[in-house]
Amino acid sequence: MGTKLYIKTYGCQMNEYDSQKTVDILKQDSNIEETSNPEEADIILLNTCSIREKAEEKIYSELGRLNKLKIKNPNLKIGVGGCVATQEGAKIFKRAPYVDLIYGPQTIHKVPALLKKEHKIEAVDISFPIEEKFDSLPESDASGPSSFVAIMEGCSKYCSFCVVPYTRGDEVSRKPIQIFDEVARLIEKGVSEITFVGQNVNAYKHTLNGRTLGLSDLIEVCAGIDGVERIRYTTSHPLEMTDDLIEVYSHVPQLVSQLHLPVQSGSNDVLTRMKRNYSREHYLGIIQKLRKVRPNIKVSSDFIVGFPGETDKDFQLTMQLIDEVEFDASFSFVYSPRPGTPASQLEDPVPLEEKKERLSILQGRIDELQLMYAQELEGSIQRCLVGGLSRKNSSQLQARTECNRVVNFDFQNINILGKLVDIKIIKAHQRSLTGKLFDILEQESA
Repeated sequence: MGTKLYIKTYGCQMNEYDSQKTVDILKQDSNIEETSNPEEADIILLNTCSIREKAEEKIYSELGRLNKLKIKNPNLKIGVGGCVATQEGAKIFKRAPYVDLIYGPQTIHKVPALLKKEHKIEAVDISFPIEEKFDSLPESDASGPSSFVAIMEGCSKYCSFCVVPYTRGDEVSRKPIQIFDEVARLIEKGVSEITFVGQNVNAYKHTLNGRTLGLSDLIEVCAGIDGVERIRYTTSHPLEMTDDLIEVYSHVPQLVSQLHLPVQSGSNDVLTRMKRNYSREHYLGIIQKLRKVRPNIKVSSDFIVGFPGETDKDFQLTMQLIDEVEFDASFSFVYSPRPGTPASQLEDPVPLEEKKERLSILQGRIDELQLMYAQELEGSIQRCLVGGLSRKNSSQLQARTECNRVVNFDFQNINILGKLVDIKIIKAHQRSLTGKLFDILEQESA
């Protein structure tokens, strides 16, 4: 019987990618079996995120629950990885002495060796050897039609509210040949949709034979690999939405008509305090250029509500921006200070209840726009990638439209898993769509 591994992932797509790669690394090093039940695990790893409010306390609470399993099974190994691990370091041992190893996002390739360390102080590695990590990644173990491919890590923007540069280091881009090789291997294993990921994914830059390659070059090359049906990328920064990247939308059909482009606020004053280094006018200019070359593109975004000093006027400017762009979806949160960031030192006179009220107004408007877009799809035929069984109804399959909407539909042939199919949208819901396979509709009408 193999060693059983339970891994719990918090946060962004980069963490999801790191978790899968950690599993691949451990399987390569030893006889590892994954389990979804922590109570039967021999190794438990928490891949943490420090972006959200009280992230550290949530991890310590989870560790407290895991300690009960450690008491039952003293041989259980517990590890803490990710951004909270980098932020807290060996301090984790003081509050949770039953933890066995601590590793950062850039040292997942060292997890097998850290698990073997007998002295805890030696089982800590929160350094930033990003290129070493990329060089050590094993072949991807694809498990569906879509897969993440990391192309860069870290962030050099140093927004005043963000802890990422301190927990993941500055921007480092992966070698193009590694990226192309990984994409080709994934396609051989049945993947047809590639999502390039990075903290600032469109900041990708790598010099090869005297020429600097960017994200637009990666997209064009990978679109030429036989079997790549769709290309996505996340998360983007407005400062890196260069004209060459926008132009790719005009001639690469595999690049989907959906973009996640965080704006955070519609107020120039707030953007300045956030150190975002662009204006609302700059952001709107990007949207205008994108819609000129790809008129049907849908745009989602991130918003921080109640940033220190945000006035009613600032908030209204954000709401005006939402109405002007008509975002398709958003991730939006009340501002919470992250330890060690410049914004945590700013005076914050806005009461929490007022921040929550603003957030409710913002999310309500986004929900209205989201439902409006969904209803516009009713009666249309959408090209969808079939991902697997529906989460809500195991007698249905689940697919995604190009604009990233979930479609649940009845099926007769399970062999369409991983395939692009035409689905007629029958009914729109707030978070999903109901559809029917187009070829079945044609048979019924014949």
